Amino acid sequence: MPEIRVEGLSHVYSAGTPFEKTAIENIDLTIPQGQMIGLLGHTGSGKSTFIQHLNALLQPTRGRVLCGGKDINTDKYARRDVKSQVGLVFQYPEYQLFEETVYKDIAFGPKNQKLSESEIDERVREAAAFVKVEEELFERSPLELSGGQKRRIAIAGVIAMRPEVLILDEPTAGLDPAGCRQILDNICSYREKSGSTVILVSHNMDDAARLAERLIVFDGGTVTMDGTPEQVFSEPEKLCAMGLSVPHAAQIAMALRQRGVALEGSIYTHEQLKSAILKARGAGRC
Repeated sequence: MPEIRVEGLSHVYSAGTPFEKTAIENIDLTIPQGQMIGLLGHTGSGKSTFIQHLNALLQPTRGRVLCGGKDINTDKYARRDVKSQVGLVFQYPEYQLFEETVYKDIAFGPKNQKLSESEIDERVREAAAFVKVEEELFERSPLELSGGQKRRIAIAGVIAMRPEVLILDEPTAGLDPAGCRQILDNICSYREKSGSTVILVSHNMDDAARLAERLIVFDGGTVTMDGTPEQVFSEPEKLCAMGLSVPHAAQIAMALRQRGVALEGSIYTHEQLKSAILKARGAGRC
């Protein structure tokens, strides 16, 4: 599994024109292999521009991106190769479904990797199983299916390439709560079984708190916070100043503490909140 290292990364759109805009500036980050990262930030903070540099969809104005110690923008061959290592699922990926059948859509990436028919078939079935797409849907048109099914098919198409780094931009956007939970559980299952690095771009603080082991917060095109969920969510005022919030569990814990309930420890997940309340009740503090 490759480590990703970003050094002095900056990107300017429409450079040298009246519409010039600096989207990200002087970013230095190291993403170790196998890490589960939540990438947070309000709209326009630079998140989407940043992730498009990680598989060479965008090339830096300044700085460089290294995957496994190699500069991914050395030449067109390096840029091509990194797309197999780093898979990117855009927001609303179901809009990119275009093949006649579900099977062909999932097989599109592996086919472009020039794999044998048997290897393509193995990967399609494996990816479909990860995202809970039933094989009886393989000959259906993806356009006939529900929004949640389309989302899972689109994600399967990226997973079928067996990326060592999987990046997902708001993968639950527009889905109902059950659909959100299923998609996130599928992603966690894939990461657990494959050992891949996963970068989850999200506005949902509860999802980030529950799933990520590291949070990276963007604001104004730069990284303003980088740490564990406990470290990041311990500074709610800073997050609020950037137009973000804290998980619901943390909001409830703050409200209870303001009312005199002595809750112990850092609280940012519902499990932590439940445990702290039960402990406080047992000690007669609420």
